[in-house]
Amino acid sequence: MGAACPRALSAMLPRVVYGELQYCQRRIAVASPPTGQDRQPAGHTSPHLTNKERDQADAHSTPRALVVHEIIRQEGETALRRDTLALLWSALAAGLSMGFSFLTQAVLETRMSPPASGAFSLVGAAGYCVGFVIVVLGRQQLFTESTLTVILPVLTHRDARTLLAALRLWIIVLCGNLAGTWIFAGILLLPTPFTARLAPALSALAQSSLQPAGFASTTLRAVLAGWLIALMVWLLPNARSAAVLIIAVVTYVVAICELSHVIAGSTEAAYLVLGGGAGFADYLGRFLAPTLLGNTIGGVALVGLLNHASIAPEMSGRGQT
Repeated sequence: MGAACPRALSAMLPRVVYGELQYCQRRIAVASPPTGQDRQPAGHTSPHLTNKERDQADAHSTPRALVVHEIIRQEGETALRRDTLALLWSALAAGLSMGFSFLTQAVLETRMSPPASGAFSLVGAAGYCVGFVIVVLGRQQLFTESTLTVILPVLTHRDARTLLAALRLWIIVLCGNLAGTWIFAGILLLPTPFTARLAPALSALAQSSLQPAGFASTTLRAVLAGWLIALMVWLLPNARSAAVLIIAVVTYVVAICELSHVIAGSTEAAYLVLGGGAGFADYLGRFLAPTLLGNTIGGVALVGLLNHASIAPEMSGRGQT
């Protein structure tokens, strides 16, 4: 019946009219999107690609948010299972590595000609990125990274055992990181020609970590820093070869905005305390307490909770809670 209709129309209508009718039908078919079984898949599942081309398309596809979540959660699960001594050594190495941010900033400030006004310059701030690049690419345990990677298993499992394991990891990593920053600050105070030449720049940078900004102001700057660092961790699974660039851009923003990072800033504050420019009470009350609080809020609440909430319905739909 359907095949006879065109023949009947061609016999009844003039040739020109019938041709116009066919043209309109083709235009309608092209303009209408396919539905149901007529819709063809695109991307790496496209039937128009060879197997090799499908592999290439798959390699360039962007992972969904759930995939990124699970990649980061797997890192957290692995960290939770690590031995205490291994965590401590990795955290100590990260604290020492973060000291190179402080050192590189001072070197850049010292070698600038003419010197930049103020403790922070746009060029000197580039040195702030160095410690983060070493730590992230070296897979060392950094506290502000762990606030995101470890909170995802806690939010996924929602049991006391996972929460206690996360608290254990945070305490070990924080203590190891801070110990490493104090050791590095002590090294920079050794009486050598190298450290003597850098002393003015080091002192100026260290003063900024204990500036009298008030508890609330320091906490707010720390919240923003923790937020950015946790977002950097969230971006890295998609970064591929651009990982160094992402780390550099995010940490450079932290530096030029003079935000407070508990580990990077600890080297500066410890340098000031060991050099006699401030007391240990100043380190605890004016730097460590507000910065630690703000970094934790920024990493856990603003990134971990929000990003987990965005994919929780998908996880629930697949039998997870």
